[in-house]
Amino acid sequence: MARTASLSGFPEWLPEERLVELHVLDTLRRVFELHGFSSIETRAVETVGQLLRKGEIDKEVYGLSRLQEDDGAEPASQKGDPHALALHFDLTVPFARYVVENAGYLAFPFRRYQIQKVWRGERPQEGRAREFTQADIDIVGDGDLPFRYDVEIALVIAEALSALPIPDFLLRINNRKLAEGFYNGIGLTDTAGVLRNIDKLEKIGAAKVAELLKSELGATDEQARSALKLASIRTGDTSFVAQVRALGVSNELLEEGLTELEQVIAAAVQRAPGKVVADLSIARGLDYYTGTVVETVLVGHEQLGSICSGGRYDALASKGNRKFPGVGLSIGVTRLVSRILSQELATATRSVPTAVLVALSSDDSWGAAQDVAAELRSRGIATEVAAKAEKFGKQIKFADRRGIPFVWFTDEEGKHQVKDIRSGEQVDADPAAWAPPAEDLHVRVLKA
Repeated sequence: MARTASLSGFPEWLPEERLVELHVLDTLRRVFELHGFSSIETRAVETVGQLLRKGEIDKEVYGLSRLQEDDGAEPASQKGDPHALALHFDLTVPFARYVVENAGYLAFPFRRYQIQKVWRGERPQEGRAREFTQADIDIVGDGDLPFRYDVEIALVIAEALSALPIPDFLLRINNRKLAEGFYNGIGLTDTAGVLRNIDKLEKIGAAKVAELLKSELGATDEQARSALKLASIRTGDTSFVAQVRALGVSNELLEEGLTELEQVIAAAVQRAPGKVVADLSIARGLDYYTGTVVETVLVGHEQLGSICSGGRYDALASKGNRKFPGVGLSIGVTRLVSRILSQELATATRSVPTAVLVALSSDDSWGAAQDVAAELRSRGIATEVAAKAEKFGKQIKFADRRGIPFVWFTDEEGKHQVKDIRSGEQVDADPAAWAPPAEDLHVRVLKA
């Protein structure tokens, strides 16, 4: 793992750890682009009013203020001013603003991926940082967005996660329409309140959730039992439909949600077998979700929490009467990388990108060594030139300490040789033709 940073909650990786993170990021970009998602980046700051306009969040938002205010005025970010600026805590809310402001320039449905830092006032621990990287994909429509995109998003994420050096994972999927329709059907009309309490199930247990439903929402014992029965349903196929109907609740919104969730699970079981379950305890705390909701866990590492989450939102972005419904999922890259590193799930084949160190036979040979390096670099071989014409043994030790596998030598007659310092093998070489074995050309990330 990276050494403990001097400022808690703001992780900094060592170079070899950063290579693992870059591998994760590059893999995600490749998969997202293969599915036609375009990259965007939004500003780091939003107004407080924009960030909090779709319901409260249980994370501290980092407000911004000038260090020196005119006339000794209190910084605006400390006044509760909705126009004050704060660092964004996720990428979905800024993306909604971006869509509204740029709607005239976008082709809908708009498919975007976004990989950026976000900031939250978390209590620092593994998997929870105050500054971290997220990787999001979303599809947004103009006026309407076919439900099939809910299915596609889940399949893209399953493919992306499958390409990473991580253990097995499980997408746990529910539908807010199903849940809200059921709660309405049993007489619990504060569905947002019920969802917030159900969302606490794994943290505090069923008994305490039942007490909260009764004390905060006025639920009867029977209503609390029914809500918890629904949340206990979990299947790896579409059999959850029959289990929900067996609970004897009738509601139009419930039926709509059942149908939608059935479509997602049926497609996922076929195209990503073993990676998806219908889990009717999943609620998602943010109020803007309106349909499909997803939480993803690493199998055997459930205590880490969700590594990927999101869902359908129909009203987050709007401009007058114009609505931009969307569906998206967000991968917690820093959370994933921290677990990969702490559990040594993957390592880089070397700590630096450099494949070759060009040694100096004399200080006067530096220019010729640069010519060799330029030739190698022109063919995609990462190369450094030694800074001093020390004894070859010292230059080899320098390469070994840096993690560079090959050292290049040129004698006074211009003859070239390259040495693999791991095996000791040294062979004649031509700067215009020689290349390291494919496994040594680039840094690779290997699963443990």
